[in-house]
Amino acid sequence: MAKFKKSGKRETPAISTASLPDVVFMLLFFFMVSTTMREVTLMVQNSLPQATQVAKLEKKALVSNIYVGKPIPAYQKAYGSEPRIQLNDKFANLEDIVTFVVAEREARNEEDRNSITNNLKVNSETTMGIVTDIKQELRKANSLRINYGAKQKVSY
Repeated sequence: MAKFKKSGKRETPAISTASLPDVVFMLLFFFMVSTTMREVTLMVQNSLPQATQVAKLEKKALVSNIYVGKPIPAYQKAYGSEPRIQLNDKFANLEDIVTFVVAEREARNEEDRNSITNNLKVNSETTMGIVTDIKQELRKANSLRINYGAKQKVSY
């Protein structure tokens, strides 16, 4: 029988990096598709009040946000410094709330339409009068699930 001779020490071959750009672009594409961007640009000041008991909302897809507060300085020249209502990316009046709720309801599935929660994110310095007016308009639209946005109070 013949003996095989080992001629010198062989080095391990270098790892091929030819497919590395493909992997990087696949990961980049995955994160670009799966990441959600902020949907609403805040046009009002929104420092939420503090609460002692806070519960997290279960289904965020069934929440429509209504922002209330003073316009940020970029919009104060056009809209003044009184508290304003922001629905999606535009300022609105009290009369626009009913049409906003109806449009939000129509955009959802048939089985989810009765489960929509209106999340009121009201600036802590806003008076309660505008909040009461918003609640009256939500009653007219038969949208009775209301949540108040707040930050959890930090206890030391």
